[in-house]
Amino acid sequence: MKFLYLEEIDSTNKYAKNNINSIEDKTVVYTYNQTSGRGRLERKWSYAGEDNIYASIVLKPSSEMKEVYSNLTQLLCVVLAEVFEEYKVEPKIKWPNDIKVNGKKISGILAEAVGINDNNEYFLQGLVLGFGVNLNAKTDFLSKINQPATSLNIETGLFIDKEIFLKRVIDKFCLYYNKFIEEGFLLIREDYIRRAEFLNKEVSVKVFDKTYEGIAFDVTQNGALKLRDKNNQEHILLIGDIL
Repeated sequence: MKFLYLEEIDSTNKYAKNNINSIEDKTVVYTYNQTSGRGRLERKWSYAGEDNIYASIVLKPSSEMKEVYSNLTQLLCVVLAEVFEEYKVEPKIKWPNDIKVNGKKISGILAEAVGINDNNEYFLQGLVLGFGVNLNAKTDFLSKINQPATSLNIETGLFIDKEIFLKRVIDKFCLYYNKFIEEGFLLIREDYIRRAEFLNKEVSVKVFDKTYEGIAFDVTQNGALKLRDKNNQEHILLIGDIL
């Protein structure tokens, strides 16, 4: 994996998307000064200071969009959880790809595909897996975020070396990547479910303009959420956001 460091940028995902043709496959675009990051559903990812992680992984597995690519966010989620556990904290996954510690968000992932349409045929130029991690944040900063949030230094009582943390994430991601592309979500399903905070709980899931309510009781072999509503009807949600 190659590394491309940017002294300051509005968004590593935006930079990666805008320069997708010139960035090589398996490149990590990262900065410690991100001025305008964002998460899923256009949520703002607040800048917590230069001792935190703001990065995007650029991947170019093929020119054809395949179903397994949508699960790469869940792979990265499991990888991040495994690294957090090396710091003796207990991460929990919020479907599909947020990570919490002690009920508070510590990391989020935003995946985007870049492609072109040519004669009604879609060609994939690359995938961008952006992720932010609160490593060293102050309590007063976290209190201003519009949802409960925490950081690794607060959970451990230690200052976290950002370079070591990022290297651990990327090294672990590389160990999984090729096999994951071949085998898909099933490779990590048990690891993902073991850390799931949402299973067997009543949840509300927003899918575009529709909201589903019920018990989240399973995750399918391709990473979709299985939900049973009050009428005992089952729904399989491929995308969405637990509210």
